[in-house]
Amino acid sequence: MNELEKLIHPDGTTITLVDQSVEHHNEYLLIEHKITKLGAINGPHWHPELTEYFTVKEGKMRIKVDGEDFILIPGQHCKVSPRQIHQFWNESSQNLIFLHEVRPPGNHWNMFKLIHTLDMKNQVNSKGIPRNPLWLSLAWECIDGYLVGIPPVIQRIVFGNLARFARAIGYRI
Repeated sequence: MNELEKLIHPDGTTITLVDQSVEHHNEYLLIEHKITKLGAINGPHWHPELTEYFTVKEGKMRIKVDGEDFILIPGQHCKVSPRQIHQFWNESSQNLIFLHEVRPPGNHWNMFKLIHTLDMKNQVNSKGIPRNPLWLSLAWECIDGYLVGIPPVIQRIVFGNLARFARAIGYRI
């Protein structure tokens, strides 16, 4: 990769695409997150095939994996395997900066770009979730995962059909 792609929020939060590989046996996405807000960064979710690695560079991250809480400080890391329910928080009195590696990368970078674009247009709620169900369905497709609390088959039917409809009427990531 020649030039880093960076998504910058007015509050100072950044998401930077550090590296990616699409080689057959070594596909990955490496992202650096700088989080300026305290509290939850995402909701509980899981991925059927993705493995994620989180390494804290600055600040303090709380991550819950399958109901167990971990506090990570600079230099510490956590692996989240496929099907593990996870969620994380910025527990710092300062910025949280961490590396996020996704294997295989799927469409994760597109999801970050979509949510950032919608956020810049004030089209997400306070938890970063798209208000428009059509945009939500397209973001859902990109995460290659499932939200906790809604049966996966229901998510596939509802979000899958909404995403197909969104694309049919011209929505594009």
